[in-house]
Amino acid sequence: MEEIIFPNQIRMYRRLRGRSMQELADHLNVSLSAISKIEKGYRRVDQEQLVRVAEFLDCPLQDLFVNEQNSQEEIVQAWRREQERRNKINEKTGLKTLGAGLRQIRNDKNLTLIEVAESADMTLSVYHRIEMGQREVSDKELKNIAKALQMPLDDLKKEIKNLDEKGMLEEIIQRNDAKYKLLSNPRGAIASFGSSVQDGSKIPVYGVAGKNGNVIVDFDEEIKKVFRPLPLSNKKDVYAVPLCTRRLGSLLPSRSILYVNPQEVVSVGDIALYYISEKEAMIVSVREDDQGMLYGFRWNPEEKIDLSNNDLQKVHKVVFISL
Repeated sequence: MEEIIFPNQIRMYRRLRGRSMQELADHLNVSLSAISKIEKGYRRVDQEQLVRVAEFLDCPLQDLFVNEQNSQEEIVQAWRREQERRNKINEKTGLKTLGAGLRQIRNDKNLTLIEVAESADMTLSVYHRIEMGQREVSDKELKNIAKALQMPLDDLKKEIKNLDEKGMLEEIIQRNDAKYKLLSNPRGAIASFGSSVQDGSKIPVYGVAGKNGNVIVDFDEEIKKVFRPLPLSNKKDVYAVPLCTRRLGSLLPSRSILYVNPQEVVSVGDIALYYISEKEAMIVSVREDDQGMLYGFRWNPEEKIDLSNNDLQKVHKVVFISL
């Protein structure tokens, strides 16, 4: 479940709706302090939380993002100042070098972000920020990372130092800086959830509205092609589906395009297509019950769809959303 940090207008919409911070905290099952940080754009949130915030505030999801066209100037400027401050701290503490070194070593070992994060007993979000050079690392965390990378801690430190001295980390640091600059820009923050960045190739779009809010997906009938977003440049099996149903409520605009990868495993907080037949699917929000079992949820009317382990192969994960 991908997590992002973004400048937002949650506080503005919360006040417009007459809701308190405590009510929002209770809705998300987080602390009051966490809500304060989320509203200031200092704390990361995952896709499930974004959906639940928009649901709670009764507003389209994309309206939560700050942009230079409709957001207060002081919000935009405060966000930029915070990102500049963090960048300076990271440069002084060498976090960028550490993160780039970890990424290089992980790639050399053909390990994924998820594999290392899980082995190091971290969330994907935390480990990703470490590799991006945007989070400090405790001694215990670094030991866990070394173990996940199947290296003694001293050897890990030496290897990162050697890579740095050979100049092999500079390109990774520059790429991370470019990505972070994109995410720290109010317009880029929107792109992080629905980027229009393109790599030159196109992805086919399938799907028309069916009965009961379902989507008819016939892979023999291509509607059109859309540009392939840069983060999906190496995903060969991805296809796209238009949001031709309101069973997700008003969380996404009707013009949204959902990019779907049938090869990726879904988890709590994802949006997915659940195929009830060869050519008919439901667009659902993936959630978890008290027994730890996954189910799909959709609105208008509210409905829970059982996603047993036998059915997960029928669930195709939405990996990117173009707003």
